[in-house]
Amino acid sequence: MDRDASRVETFSDGIFAVVVTVMAVELLQNGPARASGRELPDALVHAWPAYLAYVITFGIAGQIWLGHHNMWRYVVRVDQMLLVFNLLQLLFVATIPFTADMLADNLRGSPTEQRLTAALYFGTVLGESVSFNLSWWWARRRRLLHAELDPRLGRAIAWRLRLRPLLYLIAFAFVFVDPILSLVLYLVLIGLTLIRRPGDLPR
Repeated sequence: MDRDASRVETFSDGIFAVVVTVMAVELLQNGPARASGRELPDALVHAWPAYLAYVITFGIAGQIWLGHHNMWRYVVRVDQMLLVFNLLQLLFVATIPFTADMLADNLRGSPTEQRLTAALYFGTVLGESVSFNLSWWWARRRRLLHAELDPRLGRAIAWRLRLRPLLYLIAFAFVFVDPILSLVLYLVLIGLTLIRRPGDLPR
């Protein structure tokens, strides 16, 4: 029997809240107060990898939450497989702080360390995006969405979701050229999500 989607949204929001809290704790641990023997300006500059990883990770987590919130307002019922796909997405979301911490610790490392940690980080984000696509695909296929949803809007949302992992792959490819440049490209992609798209909440 299909069930109401409200419990899934509540549980998912709780995971997002925990992820943001863990990110804030990690930022405190890497703050200038931990850098003994350094003047404050020097300590702030020295901790730039942690700040960069935090900004990008918060932006990605916020982007994922916005997409999740917008998508699930169309879902009126859930089945076992949709729950599995949603849990898979949350698995990757919950892993993001761990990979972001590794990324911050190794941005000053050797090129090999930089590329490896950046690849792990971006692989986590890519996995989340793919599982998000699977959730929307399954919800449409099993008719778990609101009956009044315009099919054209459903297709437009599906196209937008499929575009996201492709853009992530392009940004990821730059890891092998310059990991910092790849991070900057991710910031640009996050900024593009501020543009209103099919399926977003009305103004």
